[in-house]
Amino acid sequence: MAQNAYLLSRCNKVGEKTVLSLKKKFFDAYYTTTKEEALEKAISLIPKTDIIAWGGSMSVIEIGLLDYILKNEYTVINRDSAINQKQRTELLRKSMFCDTYLMGVNAISEDGELVNIDCFGNRVAALMFGPKSVIVIASIKKVMPTIDDAIKRARTVAAPINMHRVAGSGQRQTPCFATGFCNDCTSKDSICSHIVVTRLCNPAKRIKVILTADDIGF
Repeated sequence: MAQNAYLLSRCNKVGEKTVLSLKKKFFDAYYTTTKEEALEKAISLIPKTDIIAWGGSMSVIEIGLLDYILKNEYTVINRDSAINQKQRTELLRKSMFCDTYLMGVNAISEDGELVNIDCFGNRVAALMFGPKSVIVIASIKKVMPTIDDAIKRARTVAAPINMHRVAGSGQRQTPCFATGFCNDCTSKDSICSHIVVTRLCNPAKRIKVILTADDIGF
């Protein structure tokens, strides 16, 4: 959460600048000061008739969006309802044909480019093509000065934390789980299979980015 007036003032400036940068690159973009405002904006962008799916995202969960969708009778493709890995994979594939896809982002550059790291590629695949609309939820803390800084953040901050989240269930073990730092590994358990930079939104406004000053996500 934005902790004080000085921090919020800085967040406001970064948020406003980043929104302008994203719009110049044909994204639809919004800045909110709280996660409650971010939730309200996200809901306003989702038609009640849409079929909705989502990628793994703590930001989507932490603003309350996933809970809202599940409690309000939206039609969803819920990968977490799968009873085995085969069914889960089929649901991930079906997600590519949903109307609205919800996700977070690992980093954003100040000049309006998105950076994402993915294990299997389902999340970045949906971002690039398939769903009619994509809603990205992100904290201002993920905005970095340059694209190189954004890629560095995705690899050395977001990925190791996500690895700890996944490894905590006993599914994978990597050097970053052991040390807390990226080791640029090629382990079979690595979640860094795909590193994708989205420079432009094409078609325009298909990807909606909602930024918030509140501290959410990794």
